[in-house]
Amino acid sequence: MGVVVGLLLGVGAFCIWWSFWTPVPRPAGRATWQMRTRDLLTQAGAPSVTPGMLVGACATLGLVTLLLGLALTRSPAIAACFAVLTAPGPVVLVRARARRRRQALREVWPEVVDHLASGVRAGLSLPEAVAQLGQRGPVELREQFGRFAHDYRAGGRFGDALDALKERLADPVADRIVEALRLTREVGGQDLGRLLRTLSGFLREDAATRGELEARQSWTVNGARVAVAGPWVVLALLATRPETARAYDSPAGVAVLVIGGLCAVIAYRIMLRIGRLPAERRVLR
Repeated sequence: MGVVVGLLLGVGAFCIWWSFWTPVPRPAGRATWQMRTRDLLTQAGAPSVTPGMLVGACATLGLVTLLLGLALTRSPAIAACFAVLTAPGPVVLVRARARRRRQALREVWPEVVDHLASGVRAGLSLPEAVAQLGQRGPVELREQFGRFAHDYRAGGRFGDALDALKERLADPVADRIVEALRLTREVGGQDLGRLLRTLSGFLREDAATRGELEARQSWTVNGARVAVAGPWVVLALLATRPETARAYDSPAGVAVLVIGGLCAVIAYRIMLRIGRLPAERRVLR
């Protein structure tokens, strides 16, 4: 009986202590990962691909590599090692395409801002100035702004059309431009032209500085990638010999593969962390 009373008192004290803490709502990790992955796919020019499809592609590539490695080397340890290394291939490809596309768009965003400033200065309304980018804007962005014009003509709601445009572009610079247009539309203002010209100058300076830094950084990054890939290329060549493949199937061989893989991944991540340039994030979703 005393044990039951003690448990009840303990539960009551815990409930009282718990009531003093206000739970802070946080986005679920799965949703956050899906949001980031969806933005990455959109930036890579593949908005129709879902995060689940990307994960499925990684699993399929890993399985195919495993089966192919078993067929060529007859070594489960070596085949599993290369399967783990190649499974993230689709993610690496998507990130590379997204990076190249961001670099290309970085050069045209000042032109977009200049077109908007010219339209506003010519007396066009904000929806008309944004919609005309679908015909006169940069070629890389005409489709997205053309769909904005269609959305605005179909619904007549400038805010909803801007939200759809932000989702299609999934770019931090686009978010800033869109929010500036939305704010001007809602509260009015006579300094939109000056704001756009200032933003255009800032984007040009940022693109020039970042381009120079990336050009200098590319030599170091490419050298590190070659250094990381070198041992695995040698392993692939050695695995064609049956005695080498049998040696790596032993516990000591598996330990060498695991430790080597961990060292390669950790060293590569440290290199990327040290040489990483600050990247803009979408804070104005």
